[in-house]
Amino acid sequence: MPPPDLPDSPLDALVTPVAWTDRHARIEGCNAAFAHWLGVSARRLLDQPLAALEVEGEALRRALAAGGAEVEPSEQLRLRRIELAFLGGEPRFADGWLSRREDGGWLLEAHPVDEFPGDDPLRVLPSALAAALKGLAHELRNPLAGLKGAAQLLARRSEEGEARELVAVIQAEVGRLTGLVDQLLAPAPPQPHAPLNIHGVLERVLRLAEHEAGWVVKLIRDYDPSLPDLHGDADRLTQAAWNLVRNAIQAGAANVTLRTRIERGVRIADAVHPLALRLEIVDDGRGVPEELTEQIFLPLVSGRADGSGLGLALAQQVAREHRGSLAYRSRPGHTVFTLLLPLAAREHDDV
Repeated sequence: MPPPDLPDSPLDALVTPVAWTDRHARIEGCNAAFAHWLGVSARRLLDQPLAALEVEGEALRRALAAGGAEVEPSEQLRLRRIELAFLGGEPRFADGWLSRREDGGWLLEAHPVDEFPGDDPLRVLPSALAAALKGLAHELRNPLAGLKGAAQLLARRSEEGEARELVAVIQAEVGRLTGLVDQLLAPAPPQPHAPLNIHGVLERVLRLAEHEAGWVVKLIRDYDPSLPDLHGDADRLTQAAWNLVRNAIQAGAANVTLRTRIERGVRIADAVHPLALRLEIVDDGRGVPEELTEQIFLPLVSGRADGSGLGLALAQQVAREHRGSLAYRSRPGHTVFTLLLPLAAREHDDV
């Protein structure tokens, strides 16, 4: 049976936003929570295509188009982090559950979530796994040192060209593994924070990017020149921003934008900051692989065969060192990594 008419709907008692459609996927009704969540009256939603509420991406439209022949009543499709809004209104983010009704229509349950995932993946990583990674790194150090010494001895004794090439390969691989172990065990310690201009940091990053990408990637500056200085570690912030830009380049981006803005009344973890710096790295590359969306900030997780899986973990660590946060949203052709850094009171008195 379809839900009753909107004014008498028992679904109004639910705090979960719910909307339902006819067989053509046009909205027949919604509960009060759904209308309130989108900031619009329930009657304005009537007869609107459900797919038209999706702001970015096509997850909802594809599910409605493909699900007709595949989804039976009582089955549900999960749509992760869809972005919905009504006619240019403020976007809202939710994990959606889409199911068929017996009359051929659809029922959408929207479970609201923050624009960016709030939990720090490194904090929810089981402590036993973190300890195991450290222990493994310690155990690897001694045999790597032995391999390095043996390779150096072989290099001195090798005279044939092929043998020397093989020894050079061994030395290079040992060096690479040693570098990964060192990053796991002893990341660069943070320096005392000092006033810095974030745009100076970003210019250093752009020089690195221009050297690596050449003319293949268009690098775009979208700066807010009114930003005040912030207190931080310029070297660590440079490394974090460079890791994000390099990831965009390696994801096949043709355009990478570095955008800075001021944010007011920002909540980061459990604290609300009057002002914060918002740095966005925007690219049009392949996006984050779907299977890595919930693990992307974990160490040793990478979407590339030649990736170390440490770049984003390090960037997340740098954000924490500055009492900030790092999060992202991604779909093919549009990925945004956002670094939020709170500004202390003495940094924004005149803003």
